[in-house]
Amino acid sequence: MGIVVGPNQYGKAENRVVRIVRDTARHEISDLNVSTSLHGDFAAAHTDGDQSQVLPTDTQKNTAFAFAKKVGIASPEDYALALARRLVDATPAATGAIVKVDEYAWDRIVVDGTGHDHSFVRRGGEVRTTEITLEEGAATVVSGLKDLTVLRSTGSEFKGFLKDEFTTLLEADDRILATALTARWRYADRDWIEWNAAYDSVRALLLATFATTYSRALQETLYAMGRAVLETHAEIAEISFVAPNKHHFLVDLAPFGLENPGEVFIAADRPYGLIEATVTRDD
Repeated sequence: MGIVVGPNQYGKAENRVVRIVRDTARHEISDLNVSTSLHGDFAAAHTDGDQSQVLPTDTQKNTAFAFAKKVGIASPEDYALALARRLVDATPAATGAIVKVDEYAWDRIVVDGTGHDHSFVRRGGEVRTTEITLEEGAATVVSGLKDLTVLRSTGSEFKGFLKDEFTTLLEADDRILATALTARWRYADRDWIEWNAAYDSVRALLLATFATTYSRALQETLYAMGRAVLETHAEIAEISFVAPNKHHFLVDLAPFGLENPGEVFIAADRPYGLIEATVTRDD
């Protein structure tokens, strides 16, 4: 029985790329965390130490920075697609590339009611993401967001669940529903997409659906959010969610002579329920 090298890839992880556009007195900022990798016929590098077909990870890093200037960052998707194509073109042994980008948002500092031209404050909250997979010239685009923390103070229940001898959870007719959402959506058709507008629309749909859908379980809410996105965006094939259930437990204030009609809670960070689901089209 022979021993061979199995699937492998290599690259440069977490290049912190910041691009400032200074074409006018009003500057624009893009702040990215970029990870790249190549896969293909690199077996000789493993078995014989032959690096002749290996584009160094340092070169991948340099290309990530150079392309921030060369092609710009109109959107994470446009930038990542261009970067993936360049890395594959520069590496004859590569059959494909994966480029992952997180984008951190900055807002203009408001001075006298107006956003300052060149002073910014880092926005808290979610991170925009994109992942480009380039294989045999065809690109797959998966965009998304992570750490979108949302909470409903009512309009959620959890009851009628399966019980056994170890079940202690009480049924709830009115509870807090909260999660730090990760969502990733795959585009089926990307020839005409305006990436930034599509991202803004999907994010708005996720938030509006979360806010307005009565929830009998976090699973039901995720399905409603995914359905809203797919019904609105024909170019999106599927959307996947990872949703930790951020539990809020009612505090017993009776020892202090106080009533607590659903007003004071303890936010428990662990352990937590973790709900994952993909909403897709049946075709």
